[in-house]
Amino acid sequence: MVSEYVEAEVPVGSAHAAVTPADAADAARLVAFGLQPKLQPARDQEYTELLRRYREDPPFARLADAVAAGLGLVVLEVSPRAGMAVTAAEDSVFAVRMGDYARRTSADGSDRFLHGLAHLAVAALAFPRPEDLADDGYIGRITVNGVDGFVRQACRRLEERAEEAGENTDPATDAPGLEAAWRIWARRSATGATKDARRLAGSTTGIIGKAVVFLTDSGFLQRTGDDQGGTYRTTARYQLQVRDMAGSAAMAELLELGVVPVTDGTASLLPADDTEDLDLVADAGLPFHS
Repeated sequence: MVSEYVEAEVPVGSAHAAVTPADAADAARLVAFGLQPKLQPARDQEYTELLRRYREDPPFARLADAVAAGLGLVVLEVSPRAGMAVTAAEDSVFAVRMGDYARRTSADGSDRFLHGLAHLAVAALAFPRPEDLADDGYIGRITVNGVDGFVRQACRRLEERAEEAGENTDPATDAPGLEAAWRIWARRSATGATKDARRLAGSTTGIIGKAVVFLTDSGFLQRTGDDQGGTYRTTARYQLQVRDMAGSAAMAELLELGVVPVTDGTASLLPADDTEDLDLVADAGLPFHS
């Protein structure tokens, strides 16, 4: 039985020996590197060597993929620029759930949706055009104040669209989708009510601030300055993450409003052609699981 198992696992004519414990350890080590999102392959010789082995040794690559799959991870890309970029499947122990994220930010029920919208807006503003998302060399730049301004412009556009359609514009805080989110966001203070206009956690810039800190800690953004509430640039890992969520209905509706990118981390909105309404679900396309 043992010999049959080995023969089934090792292709006939393969020049490679059966998998050894050392091979398994190396594969697990590569996945472990991938779970350290801030680690840059160029700064770690062992990481660089394991990436090279993954690209040049197909049986080792399959083994590393299997280790990742066993941990509930989806391999997005393995390359010198991104390292071993992985994202967690819904059933993975490494999955970040929106409820857990909200508890970290002390967000109540209505604020949880705003935190989700902040993440969606950062992604849309960082990579507003399909060609930006497809270009491996593209680096998106965003600012906290720019994201807030972008969302508020989107809120105004959505309000205009609702008024043109004769829809109710009263807040409906428990309804999913952008049509509900703009009503809440537009009425929330940008910075709070402190005498020195200090950014409060429950303000919209405070919510965006929490989002970009989380993305920075996750290796998706890099802070580059303090202007405009904080300036950030995207990483290769974030580009891969946004590519993975780019087909979501929520992302599609936000981009359908007509985003024109500006390289200083802000954006402007133009009226878009009418399209059919998109059905949304709460947290659709966000880097969390519901």
